Amino acid sequence: MSARRSDALPARALARLSVDASPRHVVQVGRSLAKRFLEHGLFVYTSAISFRALVALVPLILLALGLLGALGQQHVWTQTVAPAIHDRVTPPVYAGINASVQKILRSGTAGLIAFASVLLFWYAAAAIMVVMSALNRIHEVEERRSTRRRLATAAWLAFVTALCVIGAILVAVLVGQIDAGGVAHALLGVVKWAGAVLLLGLAVGLLVRFAPAERPDARWASAGSIAVVGGWVITTAAFWWWITTVANFKTATGQLTFFLLLTGYVFAVCLVFLLGVEFDELARKEAKSER
Repeated sequence: MSARRSDALPARALARLSVDASPRHVVQVGRSLAKRFLEHGLFVYTSAISFRALVALVPLILLALGLLGALGQQHVWTQTVAPAIHDRVTPPVYAGINASVQKILRSGTAGLIAFASVLLFWYAAAAIMVVMSALNRIHEVEERRSTRRRLATAAWLAFVTALCVIGAILVAVLVGQIDAGGVAHALLGVVKWAGAVLLLGLAVGLLVRFAPAERPDARWASAGSIAVVGGWVITTAAFWWWITTVANFKTATGQLTFFLLLTGYVFAVCLVFLLGVEFDELARKEAKSER
């Protein structure tokens, strides 16, 4: 009984946070969330997911460049991405990056796209398997699905998640290339980021809803998606601010720091995801206890 009561009290503090955001309540909720996060061993899961996500970045970049080449959108690199990199790295580094990208863009064939897609699907499915285990720990449910069903669930979730991420990247890049001025430019900016956020929200919602062994209510899956995507926007904005205003890639230290910060960014993205699901689980328990 004491264990149930200790879970209920932090959950009530969480529910009160929406109406009383005093520092005392914020600290109380933060402590309860951190306690549950440590009890569920989610730092280990975060590390495992972020490692697989980092590995998946390689085929993701390869696939994105291959698609740009196949779609005849090489100007995205030459007119937008390359100029932004040119002034921030040393000439030899830029020459190497540009030569590699140009070769990939010219080789945007079906074979390259298929190869990158298979690699991305494989690494994404491996990451989803870890996500499934992590969400089972958060929801405190036992995995009763058969191995075949778990693999099938991981496969379709990996496929849909990869499509949403690639779609968000393409929307942000291609819509941003449309030449417009005045109000139209502002509207396109809204459409660009709204479309990317919606696609990422769809991916997160599907993971929160279907990855655990027992499905949470749809409204909690939706709330989790909003919380996670909001955290991702803040994390990404901070990372983008750093690489565009603070980072100096013309030194060996700056180049090394970039890779360290990239690793930290991917870890933070995975951490925000699991924290958002854990936060929603506390709120769900409180709502259930008050019925």
